[in-house]
Amino acid sequence: MASSWFTCKPLAVLLEEARGENRLRRVLGPVQLTSLGIGAVIGAGIFVTTGVTARQTAGPALMLSYVVAGLVCILAALCYAEFASMVPVAGSAYTYAYATLGELFAWIIGWDLILEYAVSSATVAAGWSGYFQNLLGAVGREVPKLMAGPVVTYDPALGRLVATGSLINLPALAIVVLVTAVLVVGIRESANLNTALVAIKLAAVLFVIGMFTGRRTTL
Repeated sequence: MASSWFTCKPLAVLLEEARGENRLRRVLGPVQLTSLGIGAVIGAGIFVTTGVTARQTAGPALMLSYVVAGLVCILAALCYAEFASMVPVAGSAYTYAYATLGELFAWIIGWDLILEYAVSSATVAAGWSGYFQNLLGAVGREVPKLMAGPVVTYDPALGRLVATGSLINLPALAIVVLVTAVLVVGIRESANLNTALVAIKLAAVLFVIGMFTGRRTTL
């Protein structure tokens, strides 16, 4: 039985499944695919976490960590490119593992991907909720405390989880439902929305860089 855990799915079977009636249609172009990659890189924390980490912890050395992370991303991209050329079917790391390492590793990687996307989606939704509530605060509005945040949060001073007085993070839930609805409509529509959001984020990043550069030039 243990030997079946390492049974690999033959490439011929994967290619045959990709040609079946349930195959995914290729509807994304180079602009949309590039936007998906940029959107994954420029996340919700880039406008907040970068400055806080540079000021309180890393200082200028933060830029070195970006260089190291960039090199690691390049190596990961090359690995994915090689796998995609060898196993040209949908399924990402799950399919690559199933074709090369076996069923057990594919099962582990599949669950890892589910957990990764679940945790990252929750983090991004919470970050968006914070931005949205700050925007409301700027115009004199606020979300009721019972619906404004997580039930518990980690307090570094106490070293444990503490209650926040909230029952649900309603803005975070709302954005998850909205994005889910867009994904259900279709991949093309969700990719177009992502492209528009990436353009806005890039404009914001370039604006901050331009303002900072102009300020240093003036000084």
